[in-house]
Amino acid sequence: MKECSIIILDFGSQYNQLIARRVREMGVYAEVVPFYEPLDKILARKPKGIILSGGPASVYAEGAPTLDKALFDHGIPVLGLCYGMQLVTHLFGGEVARADKQEFGKAELIIDEKDAALFQNIPNNTKVWMSHGDHVTRIGEGFHAIAHTDSCIAAVVNPEKNIYAFQFHPEVTHSEHGRDMLQNFVLEVAKCEKNWSMDNYIESTIKAIQEKVGDKKVILGLSGGVDSSVAATLIHRAIGDQLTCIFVDTGLLRKNEAKTVMEVYSENFHMNIKCVDAEERFLSKLKGVSDPEQKRKIIGKEFIEVFNEEAKKFEDAEFLAQGTIYPDVIESVSVKGPSVTIKSHHNVGGLPEDMKFQLLEPLRELFKDEVREVGRQLGIPHHMIDRHPFPGPGLGVRILGDITKEKADILREADDIFIEELRKADLYGKVSQAFVVLLPVQSVGVMGDERTYEYVASLRSVNTIDFMTATWSHLPFDFMERVSNRILNEVKGINRLTYDISSKPPATIEWE
Repeated sequence: MKECSIIILDFGSQYNQLIARRVREMGVYAEVVPFYEPLDKILARKPKGIILSGGPASVYAEGAPTLDKALFDHGIPVLGLCYGMQLVTHLFGGEVARADKQEFGKAELIIDEKDAALFQNIPNNTKVWMSHGDHVTRIGEGFHAIAHTDSCIAAVVNPEKNIYAFQFHPEVTHSEHGRDMLQNFVLEVAKCEKNWSMDNYIESTIKAIQEKVGDKKVILGLSGGVDSSVAATLIHRAIGDQLTCIFVDTGLLRKNEAKTVMEVYSENFHMNIKCVDAEERFLSKLKGVSDPEQKRKIIGKEFIEVFNEEAKKFEDAEFLAQGTIYPDVIESVSVKGPSVTIKSHHNVGGLPEDMKFQLLEPLRELFKDEVREVGRQLGIPHHMIDRHPFPGPGLGVRILGDITKEKADILREADDIFIEELRKADLYGKVSQAFVVLLPVQSVGVMGDERTYEYVASLRSVNTIDFMTATWSHLPFDFMERVSNRILNEVKGINRLTYDISSKPPATIEWE
């Protein structure tokens, strides 16, 4: 089992991945594991420190997530955040109750014990981010308060057990000195070494791939997206022509996507790539289908079938490589509790169980920003590695209503102009995701002396840190005018353009 400097026990917080990212940004390796991970497995990882995440439950409720109190008997420094603070309070005989004044948003933290280890070099008063309905009303045995807000006990410590706990979230950017507090725990209290870097990762992963694969053959589904492209390049660096990539052109990709992928990875990196033209097959399956969820399921199912058919042609391949990244791994075991499905995930689903391959997932320990850094160091061109996210179903969820080749071609042209102009204006890297949506609406227009009746399209551009929330991009008016003029003049089939100024929530980033 891989050793881990910091383990984050996940109690269902929406911020658990962010905690891990903050720790890794310090050069320290961190992993998120579910709260019910057996104690012997946690200890086998030899953590230098353990962080208990927040979560939506109430510790006093029946069946609330908990942990083995013996965890605190091994001398490992522990930091509880939000629910984590309430849990250690509960486990050590304190009291947690529903707060009369619930706190959601910024609060002023007043530090009562300035020399507390986690508050070194932190101002006496600072802004922190609160998100809790319960609070501590009686501190647990062996603990004492080290900070407060005007409505709650905000931080406690048990010096004997080396347990610290915050009611607030230091991991979010809204907590002004939150990163410094986390760094004090990771580097000063837990005494972690800064030994996590992409250089080390690439070198060790290449060796691990070579040892695992030996002289066997590997196949990989290459989409052209960041994750699969970096996985392919890393594996190719390790085993060369033992890797074969399968690229499926669904007919729902960006303009010239197949050509671009083949040029970059086949011609420049000299990879073996089998390009499958499946446009007619996908469009025929989607004919007349308008429901977003049904479209997603059809596209996902068809992609799997096409890939499966091609994969069976490589009878000597023993490994299936995938661009699985760490958020995918976390979400497969994460403690989220009951929730409503808003829509199926953007990426297509898993492969059939009867495919007799061993899995190879070289990126499964990395977050997206780390994957991009690996790609840069491997020499993948900037315009490929820093691309905005593109949904697995492709234009299938950006063409509202039924899908036809004509609509896909229209949308491809409009989207290409929008992205091209963003790059020209040096705006592409300043927004997080931008694209065009084709609406199932036609409007009257005039071009020259002729009346037109063509489609309405919408530009969408958002800014976000983690894609859990997003705000619409405030693009310059002169830029928007230039984009509008080009699309309306150059793309036959669109005669009206709108701009989506919805944030997430209440909207989602993609329209479907």
